[in-house]
Amino acid sequence: MELTGAQILMECLEREGVDLIFGYPGGSVIDIYDELSRHPAIRHILVRHEQAAVHAADGYARALGKTGVCLVTSGPGATNAVTGIATAYSDSIPLVIFTGQVPTHLMGNDAFQEVDIIGITRPCVKHSYLVNDISKMAEIIRQAFFLARSGRPGPVLVDLPRNVITASGEFVWPEVVHMRSYHPTYKPNLVQIRRAADLVLGAVRPLILSGGGVIRSDSSAVLAHIARSFHIPVVSTLMGLGGFPGNDPLWFGMVGMHGSVAANRAIGEADVLLAVGTRFADRVTGKVSVFASRARIIHIDIDPTSIRKNVNVDVPIVADCLEAVTALKDVLATKTGGRDRGEDRAPWLERLDRIRREHPLSYIRDGSLKPQEVIEAVCSIAGGDNIVVSTEVGQHQMWTAQFFTFTRPRSFLSSGGLGTMGYGLPAAMGAQLAMPDKQVVCIAGDGSIQMNSQEFITIVSNRLPVKVVVLNNGYLGMVRQWQELFFKRNYSCTNMEAQPDFLKLAEAYGAEGYRITEPGSLIPDLTRALTSPNPAIIDVHVAREENVYPMVPAGAALDEMILV
Repeated sequence: MELTGAQILMECLEREGVDLIFGYPGGSVIDIYDELSRHPAIRHILVRHEQAAVHAADGYARALGKTGVCLVTSGPGATNAVTGIATAYSDSIPLVIFTGQVPTHLMGNDAFQEVDIIGITRPCVKHSYLVNDISKMAEIIRQAFFLARSGRPGPVLVDLPRNVITASGEFVWPEVVHMRSYHPTYKPNLVQIRRAADLVLGAVRPLILSGGGVIRSDSSAVLAHIARSFHIPVVSTLMGLGGFPGNDPLWFGMVGMHGSVAANRAIGEADVLLAVGTRFADRVTGKVSVFASRARIIHIDIDPTSIRKNVNVDVPIVADCLEAVTALKDVLATKTGGRDRGEDRAPWLERLDRIRREHPLSYIRDGSLKPQEVIEAVCSIAGGDNIVVSTEVGQHQMWTAQFFTFTRPRSFLSSGGLGTMGYGLPAAMGAQLAMPDKQVVCIAGDGSIQMNSQEFITIVSNRLPVKVVVLNNGYLGMVRQWQELFFKRNYSCTNMEAQPDFLKLAEAYGAEGYRITEPGSLIPDLTRALTSPNPAIIDVHVAREENVYPMVPAGAALDEMILV
């Protein structure tokens, strides 16, 4: 069957089960857009900026567990997408990004809207392809989707020169993907699993550290079974929030720079640490030389380069997290002889519970409207299994991680590795399209929401009931906090008092607008806004110089926390 390159692309997307593309048209991809109009099974969402296209595909992928897809034109269209690609790469999100390119005979000639997007994105993609032969197009697209979702997931870029898009060639669908040099390890080494089981069973103070890989691999339920069966407390990285229910008695909070006192002290006092699906990033470990210094560490991750990269471990297990924790559960069951160690571990759990009671996540109530209070209110009104929360990046992100109770996987979407301001709004849009029956709330700061606020019109035009809660403190809050604590309150270039009227902005885009300035109106006004069937911007004016605590200063150990 002979098809054009654009037709081959559409045929491949349909066979990969793609039902949604986020994109922005341009000259080098105009033939693809022409063909796309003939494929009603694939819905296209026209964003207003290419960065937002990638973030929206990212939010779709995180919320649904599928591969996100976006399509942008060459040159500035492709370069605008780079931040979104790097964001997905840092957090291991499966995306396939199609970029237009100038015809192959013009490449290298500084043609109009030409950039070497392969070279530009090489450090922040799992792999990239330049399709310079139409006969290889179907095979490359098939490989791109396979790579994006297999092993450690990540973004894969496919660059499409215009003459290849318009050329005609034989369409051959490769049923099987074979890549000679790519063979991720899914099954764990059973010798290492038995070593891990022995350490877990012999531990007096065991601890589970749940990372983003637990969510990506759908291993949350099995890990929870291990925790409950053997009375093991659980803490989480930022990316792992929701991987273990936040309302479970065994849950002791997030670890790291803005982690709970109980979680950070648990890391320091544990004698065995079972770390699953985490790369031990610097925001998690603090001072690496003293991180979990009393513990024997078991590290499960599908990416062999993440093992021992930042933290030395005693039992490394390279495997898919679901495969590994399932094998560990089975081995533990055969070794226990009916004993669940609950009696032995009661003192450990009692100690952590005492720390949690003595040092709860808290804030000073002084009559002003506190941002933590707003997060708690959103959780009380809309929390539970039916909500998906996205965040921008900054103080509001950390307050959301601390004060919102996430009870299920894929309910928290945030840029962890790259810390991308402008992520939350388009990610919420992607999540709402992925899960139309869920309530999607984006929690933002007044600075970060302006990074991609143009996407309000995409939300409104697609009739998506996304709610955006803006914690408005008139500052770039996280930078201001560092300036207060470490730069003698020299608030250089962080004052954001000059900002748009968010109610008028909502009106301009056709969304509902709400403004909350007093604690007494928080619950009724927030309830009215969150229960509306329409998209809405909720502008909440909060205490201007409130800080995120606890806080571990950069380079300090996890037990060197600055408290409220």
